[in-house]
Amino acid sequence: MSRMLRASAIMAAGTMVSRLTGFVRTAVLASAIGVAALGNAYNIAYIIPLILFDLLIGGLLSSVVVPMIVRAQREDADGGRAYEQRLMTLATLVLLAIAILGVLCAPLLIELLTTDLSPREAEVATTLARFILPQIAFFGIGAIAGAILNTRDRFAAPMWAPVLNNIVVIGVGVLYHLVSAAGGNVDAATDADLALLGLGTTAGIVAQSIVLMISVHRAGFRFVPRLDLRNARLGEMGKAGMWTLAFVGLNQLSYIVTTNLATGATAKAGKVDVAGLASYSYAFQLFQLPYGIIAVSVITAMLPRMSRYAHEGEYAAIREEFASGVRLVSSVIVPCGLLLMVLGPAATVLIFAHGSISVQQAVSIGNVLQVFGLALVPFSIYQLLLRVFYAFGDTRTPALIAGGNFLVYAVTSYVLYLTLPPRLIVMGLTAAYALAYAVGGTVAWRLASRRVGGGLGGRLVAAGLSRMYVAAIPAAIVALAALWATTEWAGVTPLTSAVILVAGGGLGGALYLVASHRLRITEVSSIIALVAGRAGR
Repeated sequence: MSRMLRASAIMAAGTMVSRLTGFVRTAVLASAIGVAALGNAYNIAYIIPLILFDLLIGGLLSSVVVPMIVRAQREDADGGRAYEQRLMTLATLVLLAIAILGVLCAPLLIELLTTDLSPREAEVATTLARFILPQIAFFGIGAIAGAILNTRDRFAAPMWAPVLNNIVVIGVGVLYHLVSAAGGNVDAATDADLALLGLGTTAGIVAQSIVLMISVHRAGFRFVPRLDLRNARLGEMGKAGMWTLAFVGLNQLSYIVTTNLATGATAKAGKVDVAGLASYSYAFQLFQLPYGIIAVSVITAMLPRMSRYAHEGEYAAIREEFASGVRLVSSVIVPCGLLLMVLGPAATVLIFAHGSISVQQAVSIGNVLQVFGLALVPFSIYQLLLRVFYAFGDTRTPALIAGGNFLVYAVTSYVLYLTLPPRLIVMGLTAAYALAYAVGGTVAWRLASRRVGGGLGGRLVAAGLSRMYVAAIPAAIVALAALWATTEWAGVTPLTSAVILVAGGGLGGALYLVASHRLRITEVSSIIALVAGRAGR
């Protein structure tokens, strides 16, 4: 576990800075454009290039592209240089064509992703999409550059380049505050306002790509366009990545369901202010913060070792590695999930109740975040389980499990959409998300246990999780008491929310540390020892 802790801590440092600056970026933009019609339109336009990029390249990078680059470096006479140049050429040409096509087809894409937008909202979303869609080409350039850097053991630039992207967009949000009179009013937004938001967002990705290209140049890569694409091994890549593409496609279909039902909820509500797509997006980013900092780092550290164990047939070592990873992640994720369920509105009022977002709108984001707290543990464990299959080179089983997840989520979401009042629909979508990952995690656990021939240490993991919840529940009660006392005494404002987070979150966190020590939760003790050791240097 000590090796996993050290490797995870190194990667978590860079990830934390990236996530935190992304967090500031979200808060600044949300304050500028709000969570109503303009905020919804921006979030719809922003997600389109991400969906298209994930479908075309993003899902293939770690599972197919990086291994093929490594193989070319080992087997080709030129050390894989020509192959890397072909990949860069191919990605640039394909994604440039997709970006142009996307700009031309922006109205159709907006219609696919939304339900019952007003003509003005659809017009604004389309305009923003046309400004933002060129990002796709730069996504591809940066992604291939990052893959080449990873194969050369250069991890700093891919880790820190997104920080520059976030800083650029933070500047765009501040500038919008200063020069625009529209705020979050979609009807008052001018063409200049939309150009600032859209082109400014694209400028962030351009800056990120430039940093990665400079870094890959310094690492010895020289880009020379190569059009002999028959030697790019596309058939092999397509065959190897077929199931990965299916997995990514199913996840994107789930998000398309979300965007349609969330915008439909806003349309159902009419002029009544309810949580919509922007509220869901902002809450989702906060929900991803503990997972991105803790779980992703552990996953990145444990996958190479599990892959070696799978290759050598050491199934007992895989079981031990997985169980250690789950317990380590859960020791942080369990209290985070409970505290999100209690302190979600306090966090979102402190962060978002400024500028174009009212206190009540910020509370609505917090209510969505509270439901996301239910999903934090099953989502994280599900992601860890997928790495068991990836360690064996199995991308088919995760794709099939994702198909089941999609069905559970789509059916549950649509039923809740039809039955819940508009103000609760987005919270219902979040509950369906938690349910889908709980069901998917259960299925994945059973299949992964069979794969390693003897279980995944379920009893040890269950015992560890039980102790963690016993330690975390008193912390959540303390946080709830702080929430109740402060709101009864002084109401809900950004200032009182800060008091709640400091008192409830701080005391609750301290109580969890004490309780975990008494209950001998060794993972928490190991993390504390690691942090204390680094701080003392």
